[in-house]
Amino acid sequence: MNTILRKSILGIAGLTVAGGLAAGPLNHDTSTPTTRNAAAVTTTQAAKLDSAALIPHGVQGTQSHIDLDDEQTANVKAIIAATKKAGMDERAAVVSIATALQESKLENLGHLGDRNDHDSQGLFQQRPSSGWGTVEQITDPEYSTMAFLKGLKQVDGWRDMPLTVAAQTVQVSAYPDHYAQWEQQAADLVAEHWNS
Repeated sequence: MNTILRKSILGIAGLTVAGGLAAGPLNHDTSTPTTRNAAAVTTTQAAKLDSAALIPHGVQGTQSHIDLDDEQTANVKAIIAATKKAGMDERAAVVSIATALQESKLENLGHLGDRNDHDSQGLFQQRPSSGWGTVEQITDPEYSTMAFLKGLKQVDGWRDMPLTVAAQTVQVSAYPDHYAQWEQQAADLVAEHWNS
């Protein structure tokens, strides 16, 4: 009988502790939840759940970050839409967005005159003289993303490479390691906008 009584008391104590832990934080929050707060929690949870898939090799080196305006955010969404249209996954979108962050800070750049790198233009700074397409094509976010993704698909094992190696293989930049600094922001943007 002592054993049964002891188990009952321990069971009740366990339920009390578990109930207190579960109910405790809920009772301390006196604010009224809003739809915006719920959406922010959902976005945060989605980013946490997707981080392993979006950054499978971990970020390399110091990360950079810029605040985006409406045009840059629209370009993020255009890159994601083109990635989906190409039948590619979220990781391809991360590589694409990180590349565009490095090349143009997600601005659809036209010819920059004396500041232009040869004839590079658009989100990915693609060059008509290198066969990426016409000026009109490479300054179209969907076309330029599809052209970048076509190149990425041709890189054997791109999913198993660090982001900067995959991006560099497509872009052939004079600064091959610079893509790495944008991986975290690119992953955050994909987590935020992939399902929006």
